[in-house]
Amino acid sequence: MEPDIVPAPRGAPRRPAAPVLVAEGLSKQFPGVKALDRVSFDLRAGEVHALCGENGAGKSTLMKILTGVYQPDEGRILYKGEEQRFRTVLDAPRMGIAIIHQELNLVPHLTVAENIFLGREPKRGPFVDRKRMTREAAALLKRLAVDIAPGCLVKSLPVARQQMVEIAKALSLNAEVLIMDEPTSSLTESETDQLFQIIRELKRDGVGIVYVSHRLDELKHIVDRVTVLRDGAHVWTKDFQQTSVAEIVNAMVGRSLSSVFPQRSSRPTAEVILKVEGLSRRGVFEDVGFELRRGEILGFAGLMGAGRTEVARAVFGADARSAGTITLHGREIRVSSPIDAIAQGIAYLSEDRKHDGLAVTMSVMENLTITDIPAVTDRFGFLRPGRERAVAEEYVRLLNIRTPSIHKTVKNLSGGNQQKIVIGKWLFRKSKVLFFDEPTRGIDVGAKFAIYELLDRLAAEGIGVVLISSELPEILGVTDRVVVFREGRVTGLLETRATSQEEIMEYASGLPGAGSRPTQTLAVTL
Repeated sequence: MEPDIVPAPRGAPRRPAAPVLVAEGLSKQFPGVKALDRVSFDLRAGEVHALCGENGAGKSTLMKILTGVYQPDEGRILYKGEEQRFRTVLDAPRMGIAIIHQELNLVPHLTVAENIFLGREPKRGPFVDRKRMTREAAALLKRLAVDIAPGCLVKSLPVARQQMVEIAKALSLNAEVLIMDEPTSSLTESETDQLFQIIRELKRDGVGIVYVSHRLDELKHIVDRVTVLRDGAHVWTKDFQQTSVAEIVNAMVGRSLSSVFPQRSSRPTAEVILKVEGLSRRGVFEDVGFELRRGEILGFAGLMGAGRTEVARAVFGADARSAGTITLHGREIRVSSPIDAIAQGIAYLSEDRKHDGLAVTMSVMENLTITDIPAVTDRFGFLRPGRERAVAEEYVRLLNIRTPSIHKTVKNLSGGNQQKIVIGKWLFRKSKVLFFDEPTRGIDVGAKFAIYELLDRLAAEGIGVVLISSELPEILGVTDRVVVFREGRVTGLLETRATSQEEIMEYASGLPGAGSRPTQTLAVTL
């Protein structure tokens, strides 16, 4: 459903509002990397200003300087006309600058209301006024039009609902400047529409919003101006109505991407690598079956909660199953834990790469070799530093991982490079089947293209690839066949080149037409 907004006509006159936030010539140097090089940026009251750039372009560094996480090496910040220096992360919120982080910043064992007002709890004398806190939290959640009880624990909520709690927390500050970092990355289409409506209301109230998103198609609904950064430098700032998504992409990557998706080199064969039959988990999914063939990229599509991730986790042994068989290269295998799956050559790359896929405080080298320690140790169990370095350097070169050194801490790399490290560690383990769960979430268009090329290369080399994605254009642009899930069941098995977004959505949502047809199975053309 399209958000109910009509963009201003291209070339329409605009009455610029006064800048509420100005960054002048900001620079920031880290060991081996110049993250920002004399970058200037301004935000007007009552506008949405998109900040675009590839991972590593400097967006996160700029946002962290504007919110007091980092101090600039040079340059200055003006807020409401006065020069400011935010020395701690508390200074900016006190002055009316709030940020909604892409990576959730919530305390799982506290309630929704406690998280929203953490550190700013309303008091009655020396005690927390819990009734008032609950009442005000409920009002904020109502404003967002989400059905979340203020008293429920955050850890009981799915990621999308936790994201809405983050937004409510930012709104509770009555901020004049709101920085949104990938706010829709975990939201459904209807939740995204709700967020856009909130953004429009905030604009009418005079709030200036910095909007960071790799989903460039979103910009047309809410954005007034766009600034592009590349390699730590300012490329240009333009009114959105005077540019295009293609021009933004070209400015971000420094080159024209001839296609969003690369040409496929792999070709499916008749050989079945992985076969799943009758897979069930009571109350979650039932009687799921599919085949993965050599040279094929198999897509898992469906609405949120349809069971795609749960099925992948069950095949990987991360979640128990109540029934079903798994056959790998013609032999039934027993998988009751991730250790079993890894030993058999099955790997699962979680959508939350930082939580489940990486040791973020360890180095690139350590992360790449962690899946097969015996391969880099001697017969006494001692690490062989030369062997470990050689392996890391090989995969950095093979996957084109952009890092100053194999000894660089992973948390300091961009999202796209972190994703390549996750892939690299499973390749080093010689995995035969790889489940990719939302592998391009939160990474830029250039890095997405590189991931797509890598998936094709893996399939061409005979590795089984399953792509779980909520983005239907990605499913249609990358896969050979699509398994469609709805409410824990497989409702369609479609050949990608013979289907469409509309048909996939019919099977995924149970719209008229899909429910009356039998589950469709189309053979791959060999």
